[in-house]
Amino acid sequence: MPMAHAANKTTPSTSEAPLKALSVSEILAASPDADWRAPDPANTLYMDLAGGRVVIELAPRFAPEHVANIRALARGHFWDGLSIYRAQDNFVVQFGDPDAGEAGARSLGDARARLPAEFERPAAGLSFTAIPDRDGWAPQVGFVDGFPAARDPASGQAWMTHCYGTLGAGRDMAADSSNGAELYVVIGQSPRQLDRNITVLGRVVRGMELLSSTQRGPEPMGVYEDAAQRTPIKAIRLASEVPTGQREHLQLLRTDSATFAALTEARRNRRDDWYKASAGHIDLCNIPLPVREAPSPLR
Repeated sequence: MPMAHAANKTTPSTSEAPLKALSVSEILAASPDADWRAPDPANTLYMDLAGGRVVIELAPRFAPEHVANIRALARGHFWDGLSIYRAQDNFVVQFGDPDAGEAGARSLGDARARLPAEFERPAAGLSFTAIPDRDGWAPQVGFVDGFPAARDPASGQAWMTHCYGTLGAGRDMAADSSNGAELYVVIGQSPRQLDRNITVLGRVVRGMELLSSTQRGPEPMGVYEDAAQRTPIKAIRLASEVPTGQREHLQLLRTDSATFAALTEARRNRRDDWYKASAGHIDLCNIPLPVREAPSPLR
């Protein structure tokens, strides 16, 4: 009968609790292998310290000449036996030759002594995965090949941004005064004011704790007055120069993948039991790049 049929029909209740969103760990656990990639050994640096290994991915699409010079320096063992000689609180650690530019500076070997400023590049030709959130430093921000980046549609230029773990090349007053021998890594709050003022050429993908826990140097710049406080560098090598059995077999989540988009949304709007209010916003530099051990050694 019509009335009995209507009585059996169910309708959603407004008092029912909303479905709980997937957690970050659940999203990652469900990710397909196709959403992950292996870093190119020819564009990966291993920085070996007494405490362990720092893995750095280089960005030749943004700084091709700097990256080529760094490859030459690594092949020539330039940094072997040098040190981290600066650790400025809430800013950077810097490593290289503390006597660079003076008579005691070591030879650059086959590397170039001066490089052009590679602060930005044309955005055309880059696969840019934009995030919708507003940014105080650029008209549009997102990721290119896994690197946090920004672009300006008006100028047609794109650049890498200074987030935690960013690798940059120190310079003097002149824009083209860098050779890539003096490098720094951001260990503090993202100093985005440096964007487009210095060459950014990569980022740390593993081992940041070895750098961020470095004993801080004195004010104002964090440069150690006592050489004994420096952190010795055993070696900095290209992964491609290291035997396969001694490499780090890592995979990085693709920033143009559905998994990465879901992960970013989960962090933008937290819906777990602890959060009482969702921000509805996420800052570019607060979007981490997941890294995992490869399911089997990559060869």
